[in-house]
Order: sequence, then C-alpha cells, then structure tokens
Amino acid sequence: MTTRGAQRLRAELEELKSVKRPAVIQAIAEARAHGDLKENAEYHAAREQQGFIEGRIKQLEAELSHAQLIDVSKLNAGSKVVFGATVVLADTETDKETTYQIVGDLEADIKQGLIAISSPVARALIGKLEGDTVTIDAPAGRREFDIVSVSYEG
Repeated sequence: MTTRGAQRLRAELEELKSVKRPAVIQAIAEARAHGDLKENAEYHAAREQQGFIEGRIKQLEAELSHAQLIDVSKLNAGSKVVFGATVVLADTETDKETTYQIVGDLEADIKQGLIAISSPVARALIGKLEGDTVTIDAPAGRREFDIVSVSYEG
C-alpha cells in the first residue's frame, strides 16, 4: 500500500469512528424512542447502516494493521513499471492518453486514476518499460496501448 493511500484510509477510519458511528447511534436512539421496533423503518435502516459502518471499520483496521507501506517517491525503478508507478498510456488507435497509478487493492479509485495492482490493466503493465506497447484484454475487447511515460511521485 502506498503511504498516501494509507493516509487516506486512516482519515476515512477516523471519520467513521468520530462522526458516522456516533451519528448512527443517535439515529438508533431516536428511532427507539418512536416505539414499536418491529414496524419501525427508521430503526431498521439505522441498524443496517450501523452494520455497514462497523464492517468498514473492522476492514480498515485489519488492512492498515497488516499493510506494508511503500513510499513511492523513494522507488527508483527507472522506466520499468512496478507497484506505485504512475503510467501514461496512449491508445494506439485513438492516441488518447490516460494516466494511472498502480496502487494496493483497497486504495484503488478509478475516478482518481488509481488502479489496483490486481486489475487486468495493472497486471498487463507490471514489468514493462517506457516505450513498450501492451495489449490489454478489456471487457470491450483487446486494446493496445503505448507506454508514454513511467514516473514515481509520492
């Protein structure tokens, strides 16, 4: 896991513990005050939300306690794609460029250009060099990309 990803997950964990958990406990207390719990939709919704929050807290605590943190800015793999690399790809058909950073599974967020190390795109890129052409089996079919650049920013 990258150090930046670990910081984001710690912030999420802190928000869950200090903001969302107390809010859902308050919602359960208010719903209980309304009486009959069998037919109380607010109570059941709040209990379900509490289950999701507690599950996420447990998941984050477990992942963070076992994570091996890697400071991407200290990696020096040159132009080779390894974990933590920021890779600029150019579609060979359209020349459209896309930038991805290869991160741990839990910190992946495609909207921010963070792809999981276990994803098909990352698996196709690992070990390749800047200037190589890679073929990626995507849901829409096979696509070819040129690796424009490889960098390691924190």
